[in-house]
Amino acid sequence: MAEFTMELNDEQKEVRDWLHGFAADVIRPAAAEWDEREETPWPVIQEAAKLGIYSLDFYAQQFFDPTGLGIPMTMEELFWGDAGIALSIVGTGLAAVGVLANGTEEQIGTWVPQMYGDANDVKVAAFCSSEPDAGSDVGAMRTRAVYDEAKDEWVLNGTKTWATNGGIANVHVVVAVVDPELGTKGHASFIVPPNTPGLSQGQKFKKHGIRASHTAEVVLENVRVPGHCLLGGKDKLDERLARARERAKTGGERVKNAAMATFEASRPAVGAMAVGTARAAYEEALEYAKTRSQFGRPIIDNQGVAFQLADMRTQIDAARLLVWRASWMATTGKKFENAEGSMSKLYASETAKKVTAQAIQILGGNGFTREYPVERMHRDAAIYTIFEGTSEIQRLVIARTLSGMPIR
Repeated sequence: MAEFTMELNDEQKEVRDWLHGFAADVIRPAAAEWDEREETPWPVIQEAAKLGIYSLDFYAQQFFDPTGLGIPMTMEELFWGDAGIALSIVGTGLAAVGVLANGTEEQIGTWVPQMYGDANDVKVAAFCSSEPDAGSDVGAMRTRAVYDEAKDEWVLNGTKTWATNGGIANVHVVVAVVDPELGTKGHASFIVPPNTPGLSQGQKFKKHGIRASHTAEVVLENVRVPGHCLLGGKDKLDERLARARERAKTGGERVKNAAMATFEASRPAVGAMAVGTARAAYEEALEYAKTRSQFGRPIIDNQGVAFQLADMRTQIDAARLLVWRASWMATTGKKFENAEGSMSKLYASETAKKVTAQAIQILGGNGFTREYPVERMHRDAAIYTIFEGTSEIQRLVIARTLSGMPIR
C-alpha cells in the first residue's frame, strides 16, 4: 500500500509539467475562441490525442497511480488551462468510470477503447443519468429499461438531460430503472453502442460557462440494446435486485445504485477541476496586483488586496489537500467513513466560485471585461457547485454520514 506523501515523485512531476505545457501552449490560446463559439473544440481534442493526453492508456496510467494523485494532478493542470476545453477533453472519462465501476472485464475491454477512438479518428462518450424531472433526485428517475427475454435485448425509453457529449458521443452509458418498486436500488447502467436506432440528441444547452463543452438532452425511443450491454451482466443484476428486495423487507443496509457508484468515484476529480480553475484565477489576480499601479504604487501594496490574495491561496491549498486525501483514500481502499469524497468536492467547488469572484474584484473594471480571462473563469466556476451533485447534496451526504440520521 502506497504511503501518503505531500510531495509528487519525479515521474509525477514530469507528467505535471508536460500537462502544464500543453495547457499553456495549446489550451489557453484557444480558450476565448471556443468559449465564444460554444462548440466542441475538436482540433484541440485531436491535438491532445496526438500527444497521448486524450487516450485510454494515459488515463489508465493516471487512474492506477498507486498514490491516487495521478487523476487529480491531471485535472488540475488541464482545467488551469481552461475549464470548457478541458471538460471536452476529459468528459469522456465520466462514461469510462461508469463502465469501470459497474462493468465486467470483457465490457471494459470492449467499450472503453471505443469511447476514445484514436489520434486519427477521435471519439467521445457520454454518461447519461440526470433527467428533466430528476436531477439530484435520482429516485425520481423515469427512464425505463425492460428486458425482452425472447430476443435477449433491453428496451430503453426516456429522456436524459445535462449530458456532457450527449448526442454527439460514439458510446452512451445510460442509467435506467429496471425495477421501479425498489427506488434507487432498482437502477442499472447500459451501454448504447454507436448508431443505435432510437437514440437522438434533444435540446443543446446554451450555457453560462464551460461553453466549449457540449451539453445536451439525449432522447431514447424504443432503443434496443443486446443483453450483453447491461453493465455487470444480468446474473449480477438479478442477484443485486434479490438482495435489495430482501433488505427492503428487513430494513437492511442501503445498496448503492449505478449512478451513485459512478459519482462517488468521480467527486474528488471534480474537486481537482475546481482547484485548477481557482488557481488560474488566483495567478491572474496576483500578477495583475503586482503590475497594476494606483496612487503611485502597485495595488498589492494595499492590505485590502494583499490579504485577499493570501486568503485565496490558503483556500486553494486547503482544497487541494482535501482532494488529494480523498483520492489517496479511494486508491488505497480506505472507506469514505466521513464522506471525504463529498467534502473534497464541496470545499473545492465553493472555493473556485469565491476565488474567481475575488479575482474579478481585484482586477476591477478590467476583470469585468472579456479582455481578461477571469470573467470567463468565474462563469466556468459556477458549474462545480452544480454538476455531479450540487453543494447542497454534498452537504446532505456529509451530514447523513456524520450523524447516521436520514436528514432531509
